[in-house]
Formats: sequence, structure tokens, C-alpha cells
Amino acid sequence: MFFLGVDGGQSSTKAVIGDETGRVLGSGSGGPCNHAAAGEGRARMERGVRDSLAAACGGAGLDAATISFEAACFGMSGGPDDKHAILASILRTKRLIVTTDAVIALAGATSAGQGIVVIAGTGSIAFGRNAEGRVARAGGWGYVFGDGGAGFDTVRQALRAALRMEEGWGPPTSLRAALLGATGARDANDMLHQFYGDEWKRERVASLAPLVDAAAMEGDGVAAEIVTRAAQELATLAAAVRGQLWKPGAAIEVAYIGGVFRSRMLLERFRLLVELEEGSVCAPPQRSPAEGALLEAYRAARTEPRP
Repeated sequence: MFFLGVDGGQSSTKAVIGDETGRVLGSGSGGPCNHAAAGEGRARMERGVRDSLAAACGGAGLDAATISFEAACFGMSGGPDDKHAILASILRTKRLIVTTDAVIALAGATSAGQGIVVIAGTGSIAFGRNAEGRVARAGGWGYVFGDGGAGFDTVRQALRAALRMEEGWGPPTSLRAALLGATGARDANDMLHQFYGDEWKRERVASLAPLVDAAAMEGDGVAAEIVTRAAQELATLAAAVRGQLWKPGAAIEVAYIGGVFRSRMLLERFRLLVELEEGSVCAPPQRSPAEGALLEAYRAARTEPRP
């Protein structure tokens, strides 16, 4: 019997195939597959899934055109609501589970798929599941109303600081020069208008977040405040999920995933704040989200080998 786990993200799609013993047979990647309802979204999603599945089958020595799965789990960025029917038309499986990227991230991140995972890339969210199977989330509201501490928000705060400096009502900061150099803008106001344009998608704006971290590490006070505040917001998301699912002092694993945590300053502050809560232990994920999706496929088939 074959089982499939897929992490469908904003930048890539990753697939993992396992057998009934828990042995991982093959893995592969494809293009992005989020926002299936937008424009060319469906075609992009189908291509990302097919390409990642073909690559995983190739690694496993299986035929992607004929393979049938006992269970398949897809964790999708942007939510599962508009994707189930599309995925059902792409592959053959007895059980198809389509859920969120937060669910599969937690499933792979901790030892038993319980605890809390904080995800911070372009956006941010915290998700938790306790021993009784109850789940809760905090954040994940999108870039307009939320995503505090994430990459896009970090750059937004840096641009605001550059604008305030330029207009004479904010402290001097090296962030202005760093962002101008990265974007080729004439000034902060020009950069603002570039970010509103079609060429600067949210993911591209968020990719400038390491500039803020670099400025903070070099001693820029404004940048350090932005990074510290981001760590605080992400730790607050974890605390909010903890409060919904566990009693004070309960032992909980808290994992972190996403490019934002490549910042050493942010990660150290985040871990310190999380572990101030008695019983909380903060650590990197044990497995990838795609492997977490594979574990969820095993659970759906009522078999739980350890890959």
C-alpha cells in the first residue's frame, strides 16, 4: 500500500510517498499551488501537484500514471476549501484529506503531532493540538489585518521607518539606504509606490526582511526594535494557542517553521519568551511539513507507523 503527503505552498509544492511500514520511498518538488481560484491558479496548482508527484514517483521507482494511494493528505497554503474537487480529479486514492498548511506543519514538527507550531514566512500563524485532539489557532489573518512578526510585516515596518526618517519625524536609520539599494528606488516615497505596484508581490517584499535583520545585527536601533517586536508578536501567538488548549504549567512542545526564524536575533528572543511559560519547550521541527502530511495520511487510514 502507498501513502502520499503533500505540502502545497506559495513558493513550491513538496510530495512524499511512503509504504505501509512507514518507509519513505521517494520525494519530489514542483511549483507553487496556492490560490486555486485566482486567475491561472487552477492550472498552476495542477501543474505543481503533478510535477511534485511525478518527481516523488520517479524517486520511488513507481509509475505516476497508474499509482493508487491508500490515503493522501494535502496541506494547502491559503486553505483547503476550493481545492478538494481539483485534487480528487488529479490522483487516485481511497481517502483524500485536504487541510491547511498549519495542520501538516504541526503533524511533522513535534514528536506526537501535538503541541504548538508557529509558522512565520511571508505571513504568520500559530496552530496547536492537544492530547484530546482539540485544535486552536491564533493569527493567520492575512497581510491586511494581521501577519504580525512575519516577513512582509517586517519590511512594512522598515519602510515606515524609512519614510518617517525622510519626512523628518523619525530617527535616522540605515534601513533607508539598505532598502533603496535593494529596490533601486530614488527615495522612500518612490519605494512605497513600487511596493504598491504589480512587480512587487508580497513574497518579493517579504524577501527583503533579511536586510532588517542585518541592520539590527550591525547595531541599528530602529531595526533592532523591529526585530524584537516581531519576536514578541510571534511568541504572543504561541501563548494565545497555549491558553486555549492547556492549563498553566502543562508540558508543551513549541516548534517554529519559516524563513523569519533564520534571524538569530529574532529566534533567540522568541525562544526566550516562549520558554518563560512554565512547561513550554521550544525547538526546531522534527520533520518537514510534507512528512507531516504523510503522517496525517497514515492517521486517516488508521495506521501510524513512524517514518
